[in-house]
Amino acid sequence: MMQINQIASSPPRTGRNLQRYNHGFRQVVGCIPYRKRKTNKPTPVEGTTIEDLEILLISSQKGPKMMFPKGGWELDEDIELAASRETIEEAGVIGLLEDKLGAWVFKSKSQDKYHEGSMFPLLVTEELIDWPEKNVRQRIWMTVNEAREVCAHSWMREALEVFVHRFRLGEEPFTFCTIRVLHNQGFKTEHWSSKCRMKHLS
Repeated sequence: MMQINQIASSPPRTGRNLQRYNHGFRQVVGCIPYRKRKTNKPTPVEGTTIEDLEILLISSQKGPKMMFPKGGWELDEDIELAASRETIEEAGVIGLLEDKLGAWVFKSKSQDKYHEGSMFPLLVTEELIDWPEKNVRQRIWMTVNEAREVCAHSWMREALEVFVHRFRLGEEPFTFCTIRVLHNQGFKTEHWSSKCRMKHLS
């Protein structure tokens, strides 16, 4: 079991020795971190809408471009753990990992190779003060429309639209989802049958 404290205090993983490939495509995983916007207004009867959400983006290590946290999926971890780890390393946030949004094949400009990227929504429950890439990235909360405008990668923008569409299906949470919950003791999987998006860690 990898623990939060270990991930948050350790240098980010580097190298490609454990990297997963699928039909020659390097496997990349990431998250769309989101939260309910803080407001003094009472929650409407119909519940949270997409306009009530804030989306977290981070800056690239190589410049001002904004994107969602993502990185390589390695052989010694499952896809959910990889997505959670990359999000802690790059964005310094912890939360509830929801069902995968999908997978996209894209070309890496820096490597001139094709990768396959899988994305998950992450309902943020905690922002870390210190995290592995704090000194090389900025993290910024913004509206969904702002995220659409500034996200540098088209495949990530497509993942965001899938998230928006899913959320707007009746403006209700999923009827069933499997959520990977990050606890101080490590990772465990919980199953909630309804309104799982609105659940928070105690």
